[in-house]
Amino acid sequence: MIVAKRNNAGSDFKLPPPGSFLARLYRIIDIGTQTTEWMGKKKMQRKIICMFELHGEDNEGNPLTMEDGKPLVVSKRYTLSLDEKATLLKDLVAWRGKEFTQEELDGFSLEVLLGKFCMVSITHSTYNDKEYANISSISQVPSALKKLGEPKGINEAMMFSMDPFDKDKFEKLSEGLQNLIKKSAEYRNTFDTPSESAPQESELDDIPF
Repeated sequence: MIVAKRNNAGSDFKLPPPGSFLARLYRIIDIGTQTTEWMGKKKMQRKIICMFELHGEDNEGNPLTMEDGKPLVVSKRYTLSLDEKATLLKDLVAWRGKEFTQEELDGFSLEVLLGKFCMVSITHSTYNDKEYANISSISQVPSALKKLGEPKGINEAMMFSMDPFDKDKFEKLSEGLQNLIKKSAEYRNTFDTPSESAPQESELDDIPF
């Protein structure tokens, strides 16, 4: 189970276009406690990746699908926290359209979000001469769209948690995600994998999560 609380790539990959689109959360991946660095300071933070499939058309009327007909996918990495300044809390409040109760802040199961629809705003950015699609914000589905009915979900809804570790689900993940999880403190503590054997973050840049 993945519970948030206060204080606590393929060759046919196509970049999702910028804009606001209907999206379905189909995967929540616990990647464990990762070492992050910001302005020269390193910290250990528990991270998750939320993966969304896009539905509908882009601003030019083209379907939001890859060459094989499957929906385009966009993801966002979060620190697993519902602290006041946490991005996860901000996005969930905007998605739900209401604040969290104190009871929810003490432990909110993210599993209830699997398969649910929202609106995602996508922007593009460039890093090391590569273009990336980023989720800049998440919001509720407008009532006009709700009246049309939800489209059928395509990808299997799945949650992967480090506690307990599910080997079968782990093997369903992409190699890039598996390698990222292997860098986590939880994975290394469980399987005694030397940290130097795991790839560096730069090796994962080309892998679309």
